[in-house]
Amino acid sequence: MRILLNTLYVTTPEAYLSKDGLNVVISVKQNEIFRIPIHNIEQIITFGYMGASPGLMKLCADNNVSLTFLSPQGRYISRSQGPTRGNVLLRKAQYKNSDEPNYALHLSKLFIGGKIQNYRNILRRFIRDNGDDEAIERVCEELLRCKRRVLNAESIDSVRGIEGEAATAYFGVLNNVEFTGGSAENYDVFEGRNRRPPKNAINAMLSFVYTLICNDMTSALETVGLDPYVGFMHTLRPGRASLSLDMMEELRAYLGDRLVLSLINRKQITIIWSCIEL
Repeated sequence: MRILLNTLYVTTPEAYLSKDGLNVVISVKQNEIFRIPIHNIEQIITFGYMGASPGLMKLCADNNVSLTFLSPQGRYISRSQGPTRGNVLLRKAQYKNSDEPNYALHLSKLFIGGKIQNYRNILRRFIRDNGDDEAIERVCEELLRCKRRVLNAESIDSVRGIEGEAATAYFGVLNNVEFTGGSAENYDVFEGRNRRPPKNAINAMLSFVYTLICNDMTSALETVGLDPYVGFMHTLRPGRASLSLDMMEELRAYLGDRLVLSLINRKQITIIWSCIEL
C-alpha cells in the first residue's frame, strides 16, 4: 500500500535547498531557516530560481520524493523524479489499452461522469445549506441529464462535447453559489471559466491549483509504475501528462474549486494590486 505523506511547499523565492545527512535543509542567504527528515515527506514543490543542490536531488531520487520547480508566479518549470517503479507488464498493458477505442471510451465516460456528479454534489450542498434556489436547481437537473448522456455516449468526441456543456452550466452559477453575502468584494465578478491566460484572479487561482493537482497525480502514477503521459481521453502530445489529466478530472471540483473558493470566502487570501510604470 502506498503511504501518503506530506508535501513540502517552499514559497520563499530566495530559498536554496540542500541536504545534510538524511535531512532536507532550506537556506535563505546562506542562513538555515528550516530542515525536515526526507522520510517525512512525499514531494517538494519550490517557488523560486535559486534551485537545489545535486546532493539533494539524489537524496530525493533515492527516497522516491519528487522535486518540482515552479517560478515565483507559479508557472511550471521542471520536475526531478527518481527511477520509474512498478511492473513493466503494467505499463505494457497500459500502452495496449490506450489504442483500444472501446476501452478508452469506457474510461473516458467514467472520468467525466464522476466529474459531472461532483459538480452536481457541490451545487446540491449549497441548496442543502442555504435553501432552494431556482437557478441552481435548474443547473442541477441539467447536470444530471449531462451525466446520463455521458454514460450513454458512443464516442470520445461526444463525451468531450457533453463535458463542455456541463462545465459551462456549472461555472455559470458558481459565482452565486460561493460568493453570496459579498465575501469576495475584492475580486472581479466570476462570469465563467477562462484560461491561457486566465482573465481574472479567481481563474488564475483555479489554474494554479489545477497545476498542483496534476503534479500530485503525475507523481502518484509514476510511483505505482504507470506512464502519466499515455492517457485515454486527453489527446497525446509531447510533454503533456495525458493520463494525469484524465485521472484528475473528477477531483477538480472537490480539491480545486472548493479550496480556492473557501480561501476567498474565509478571507484567507487577498489580492495585492501593483502598478508598473512603462
